[in-house]
Amino acid sequence: MNEEISADNPYSRLVALKKLGVVQNFDTIRQFSVAVVGLGGIGSVAAEMLVRCGIGKLVLFDYDTVELANMNRLFYKPEQRGKTKVQAAKETLEAINPDVVVHGYHFDITLVRSYDHFVQVLKTGSLDDSSAVHLVLSCVDNYNARSTINMVCNELRLTWFESGVSEDALSGHIQFMIPGVFACYSCVPPLLVASGVDESTLKREGVCAASLPTTMGIIAGLLVQNSLKYLLGFGQVSNYIGYNAWTDYFSTMTVKPNDSCPDSNCLHWQKVYQMEQLKKQSSEECDETVHSNVEAPIVHEDNEWSIQVVDDGFENGEQSSHVMEDKQKVAEEEQVGESYNDVLSQESLETQQLVKQLRSMR
Repeated sequence: MNEEISADNPYSRLVALKKLGVVQNFDTIRQFSVAVVGLGGIGSVAAEMLVRCGIGKLVLFDYDTVELANMNRLFYKPEQRGKTKVQAAKETLEAINPDVVVHGYHFDITLVRSYDHFVQVLKTGSLDDSSAVHLVLSCVDNYNARSTINMVCNELRLTWFESGVSEDALSGHIQFMIPGVFACYSCVPPLLVASGVDESTLKREGVCAASLPTTMGIIAGLLVQNSLKYLLGFGQVSNYIGYNAWTDYFSTMTVKPNDSCPDSNCLHWQKVYQMEQLKKQSSEECDETVHSNVEAPIVHEDNEWSIQVVDDGFENGEQSSHVMEDKQKVAEEEQVGESYNDVLSQESLETQQLVKQLRSMR
């Protein structure tokens, strides 16, 4: 990534983050591979943002095709109608930034026959090479797809972000998932699922889910912003951010894992993380013990200068002439100090009297 500041360098404004001290090495973004699952209103915009930031590789998943009904969203164009979303996205993203490697997979990840294929791609980054995916962005719109992503990421211990927008298009959220560290999608399932309600029965006849490019753009921005913070190591990555467009209210929280999670892999990584934390704590305590056992220098509490008293080499009752001279000098300085303080006190009284006279003249 060229750090030259010029009008012909597409990364000029990005490497400026390094020069301003925001990011230590922005060019490391070229080393990362990110998977985007779902190329709808959030996923397509998130993919474009990552490409414009110069991400090394994008791995795209979607089973749908582009329709004119998608034109209310950002990214897609009318002439792409009929193409698979993966094909349309790949063409657009490679045109925006040819430096980014883009792999696209057109299949439904929720199908049983697709599961192993999905696992293999996430494990290796693509079927053409062996570089692993560093982060997964879930931009799907249904429970089954989210559950599939959750199962695979728990199996492979992959870090991922879940995201979504409500049916009325006026609220949305992102959630950061690290297996064993934060709650997975099965730890705290949606209320509908926990209540045993079939998601498909909630569809109202003749009414489809609404979508606003503004709400989806906001959620996509929050998603990629936190992805960059995680990958490049700056700022603080939020565990959960909720957005309500009615009042422009943002809520944040931290969701800890559930020790009764039905996902066995999640429970496994919880135990692994707890062991890692115990080892870390034990190591820190050992370091503190080692430091505390190091013999500290002698410090005497009877003086504020921490002077150490040592044997001067003379017998009791004997003192050198220079010590006696030093004591005499100290005594003389103390006497001078007292007389100087008397002068200051006298000047202070005179000043107070002068102030009183001035106040009486007002």
